[in-house]
Amino acid sequence: MGASHVVASSPVLAALHSDVSAAPLPLTALTALSPLDGRYGRAAAPLREVFSEYAFMRARLRVEVEWLIGLARLRLPELPELPASSVARLHGLVEQFSLADCDQIKAIERDTNHDVKAVEYWVKRRTADEPELARASEFIHFACTSEDINNVAHGLMLREGRGVLLHGLRAVHAKLRELAHTHAALPMLARTHGQPASPTTVGKEFANVAVRLERAIGAIEGVRLLAKMNGAVGNFNAHLAAYPQVDWERFARGLVESLGLQFNSHTIQIEPHDAMAELFDALARANVVLLDLDRDLWGYIALGYFRQKLKEGEVGSSTMPHKVNPIDFENSEGNLGLANALLRHLAEKLPVSRWQRDLTDSTVLRNLGVAFGYSLIAYEACLRGLHKLEVNAAALAADLDNAWEVLAEPVQTVMRRHGVPEPYEKLKALTRGKGITREALREFVAALDIPPAARDDLLALTPAGYIGKAAELARRC
Repeated sequence: MGASHVVASSPVLAALHSDVSAAPLPLTALTALSPLDGRYGRAAAPLREVFSEYAFMRARLRVEVEWLIGLARLRLPELPELPASSVARLHGLVEQFSLADCDQIKAIERDTNHDVKAVEYWVKRRTADEPELARASEFIHFACTSEDINNVAHGLMLREGRGVLLHGLRAVHAKLRELAHTHAALPMLARTHGQPASPTTVGKEFANVAVRLERAIGAIEGVRLLAKMNGAVGNFNAHLAAYPQVDWERFARGLVESLGLQFNSHTIQIEPHDAMAELFDALARANVVLLDLDRDLWGYIALGYFRQKLKEGEVGSSTMPHKVNPIDFENSEGNLGLANALLRHLAEKLPVSRWQRDLTDSTVLRNLGVAFGYSLIAYEACLRGLHKLEVNAAALAADLDNAWEVLAEPVQTVMRRHGVPEPYEKLKALTRGKGITREALREFVAALDIPPAARDDLLALTPAGYIGKAAELARRC
């Protein structure tokens, strides 16, 4: 198709191009409209095998092939069971499916204006030279609506895509767990509401996120992906009209389950996408956990709690040579936001269909790979940032040593135990909104009317030593 034809066929393009003979830019990583195929193409590349148009066509082909093979095993009067060589030929169409094959289907689609029908015609053409398959040709796509093929294909794609994202999430989880164990006992000043608070440890803070992420991963793994193969409105109407003696529901269930999906017996023309919504919600929750982590680490880097390992040749700022920016966590945060905007739209839109079918889900479903792609890019950026982190132990120790007021909590708690009146109020007057020195606090404790052993324990306490079970909890993640 020439450039002039492209422009002439679209009033919008015609208005944009003053020179209608100019050729459009070729599609490359540098000219791609989406950064998923451009700037971030390397990171998103694993998902091309899962969600691209080629991958979608291959998944559809797999469903069509398995449907035909399954039908032949029913030994219908007009469809004898296929010989092993014919079954191998059909499986070979899927296993050897190439970009050239996909181009042929797309060429057929330009005539049919229907992508699933194009797959059916392509299979018929590719098997016409084998007598057994040629005789079976009208049973390709037999009694199916397009959505019987598409929804199973989407289920297969989502199952594989989930595996790609889980691999990324598990890599992040493993690094968080490693950091939690490595720094389990390293004291760190906590900051509730941004203010100095009871100390924790670096490892415990990583452990908190690791445990949250582990739960989120479990929720993603636990979603059972549904599929249906029950005809135009979900009632096996055409199937029973042709072969009323066949238990079509049992047959469809067996085929769907053989592909590793769960059969949905009650649907309209489309599988209602509730399981998809559940998966997208679970992914969005995992993404929120990582977004929370990205922001916290950004702040801790700003406080000097962490340094970032330098990479030779990298530039932090075009004008300020000293800077080492937390760009990986910023990149992760931004892409998690994009991913969740899409995931939440998918989760809210897809389960809604007018009556037995409308087409609004079709165009939206073509963006599954986009939502997964931004998630995958974010996971890689977060992991890259985690690998660059170096703990600044001196900064952590200095921060703790300048926050003796945090020991007001244990002091007033021990005072409560021993019946000292108004302990909270006394410590509030001493510490609230003030920097309290070690000496001032020791002077206060020394004057308390409490048992000597309790007084000695408080006098021995330091901010760095006031970490409760943090180290133990960090090692348990």
